[in-house]
Amino acid sequence: MDSLKYLQHYPEATKKQVLELLREEKLAHYLKGRYPNAHAIKTDKTLFGYVNELKNSYIKNAPPLSKALYDGKINVIHNALGTHHIVSRVQGAKLKSKNEIRIASIFKNAPPEFLEMIVVHELAHFKEREHNKAFYALCLYMQPSYHQVEFDLRLYLTQIDAFGKIDAWN
Repeated sequence: MDSLKYLQHYPEATKKQVLELLREEKLAHYLKGRYPNAHAIKTDKTLFGYVNELKNSYIKNAPPLSKALYDGKINVIHNALGTHHIVSRVQGAKLKSKNEIRIASIFKNAPPEFLEMIVVHELAHFKEREHNKAFYALCLYMQPSYHQVEFDLRLYLTQIDAFGKIDAWN
């Protein structure tokens, strides 16, 4: 079940269903049925606006966002979907920190729910560093369907691993 590396901690029955969808080449059809369209946020400028809007709507008292961009260097398959950074720099006698979010470029042509899930996840790290109950409660507050979308995103990554990108979203 190496082809299910994104689903390792899910129940065996779930993994069997996913394997069956893969064998029958129906996983992409399932995903396109649930998420028929790609989002329209294609540039770093629009991504910054989108992330900032979500941040200001849900976690107003978090430090300001300095940068949000698509990063072609993030290797989704081996690394992460997105990253959050708090960059500290010395300016004179003061220590300034800047908050940055970077999203893997592969998600430029993904459904809006997937992009939202990744952004919500990274924004939640501004308030909660660890993946604990408070972290996931914050994710659910920002995106009530967070867990379902995360699962479907794992299916999407499994599909990419097995067959490449889904044509409908390119």
